[in-house]
Amino acid sequence: MLINVNVLFSRKSVQRYDNFSEYANFSCDFHFFFVILQSILQNMLVSDPKIENPVLRLVGETADRMGLECYVIGGWVRDLFLHRPSDDIDIVVVGSGIALAEEVAKALGKKAHLSVFKTYGTAQVKRGELELEFVGARRESYTRDSRNPIVEDGTLQEDQNRRDFTINALAICLNKERYGELLDPFDGIGDLERCIIKTPLDPDITFSDDPLRMMRAIRFATQLGFNLDGETFDAIARNKERIGIITKERIAEELNKIMLSRRPSEGFILLDKTGLLPLIFPELAALKGIEVKEGRGHKDVFYHTLKVLDNVAQTSDNLWLRWAALLHDIGKPKSKAWDPQAGWTFRNHNYIGAKMVPRIFAKMKLPLNEKMEYVKKMVDLHMRPINLIEDTVTDSAVRRLLFEAGDDIEDLMLLCDADITSRNEEKKARFHQNYQLVRQKMVELEERDRIRNFQPPVKGDEIMEMFHLEPCSLVGELKTAIKDAILDGVIPNEYEAAKAFVIELWQKKTK
Repeated sequence: MLINVNVLFSRKSVQRYDNFSEYANFSCDFHFFFVILQSILQNMLVSDPKIENPVLRLVGETADRMGLECYVIGGWVRDLFLHRPSDDIDIVVVGSGIALAEEVAKALGKKAHLSVFKTYGTAQVKRGELELEFVGARRESYTRDSRNPIVEDGTLQEDQNRRDFTINALAICLNKERYGELLDPFDGIGDLERCIIKTPLDPDITFSDDPLRMMRAIRFATQLGFNLDGETFDAIARNKERIGIITKERIAEELNKIMLSRRPSEGFILLDKTGLLPLIFPELAALKGIEVKEGRGHKDVFYHTLKVLDNVAQTSDNLWLRWAALLHDIGKPKSKAWDPQAGWTFRNHNYIGAKMVPRIFAKMKLPLNEKMEYVKKMVDLHMRPINLIEDTVTDSAVRRLLFEAGDDIEDLMLLCDADITSRNEEKKARFHQNYQLVRQKMVELEERDRIRNFQPPVKGDEIMEMFHLEPCSLVGELKTAIKDAILDGVIPNEYEAAKAFVIELWQKKTK
């Protein structure tokens, strides 16, 4: 039977995948449509412009000449039904994937680039934006202390059995006689319709064999706005300790994908509820909970943090700004103290949190370059704008904030706006309005004083020459005095004014 993907997943379905918050409102008549289709989906022929891609046709024709069965499988097929863009195409071959890749590359000509990975039995053919990954169908077995499988040649069914989730086990035949035939042995289409992540076989075996799949389950649920199947959820909770054999780099990769999703909070809530979070990110798990003393409590910093993260995700795709949102209050558990007058306090939590950032990044194998420094700076400075609006907004304070934040000032203000999570709408509106006043003051001062990323107009070499000094701490003190005078508005950010100031200061020091 020929089914058009755009009919199977109607426009109503497309809207669902574009607007994850409305999943629950998906209509019952569409569900009934799927129930009727269940008996015919196994032999369905998929009709969609993407499956008619000339390159896929060429792959099928090449496989026919070589006497091989081949199928497009996995994420590309899943995304075909979800109407999501995908340029990476996985081809599984009953036979040698490398041999088919080599012939396909020859047929595509000079514009194609072939990469062969004999150790893994895979090959990649790239042409423009299109990437084809070829692998032979295989079955896998595992040892207890490793997620790296023992691989043997297998059938298509065995290859589908080893897939992580039912929605990733969908395959479409590319051979001419069966071109476009959907093979869905685990009702992956039904799970797409039901919006659930489920393993094809026993989830305990799936997750124990390859514990990274627990992270992938949560990542896919977060990216797609799906739910975890009940047994899948319970199996993650039962096998959570197995995550210890997974490298930090692979965990960080999955965390970054969760962070870049539309509502990253959902992923971290699932990590918490399955018990994975304390094992992979104990500093974040430590934010959970509310302590009450003498009838006074504080907000749950964990859920506040996730709200801030979602707020940032609504306004920015910057991964590292999202990390700054996740870590902005990470120093609160270490700084928490009880004051009989003020109640619960978290003094200097921004400073403590900034000190924690390099250690967290190093432990989690996140980059220790300028990206880490950026996150550290955002965490350190995130309290400064709110302190400005609570006090009088002086030119000096705004200049110093501009100087310290530099080109990241707009990101800092986005983070500070996101940090306003009060349920009191009047209070939220007042904070947002005050932040706008700070922004306005920043624009005025930057236009006038050019403070952002400025360096003292009189350089250290010139100071040494003027006063016949060798390199010493005094040169640094004089440069710092110039900088402070400009930031405090004592002198304008101009060469002549700075030179006159440092000469006068030198004369006072040498009297």
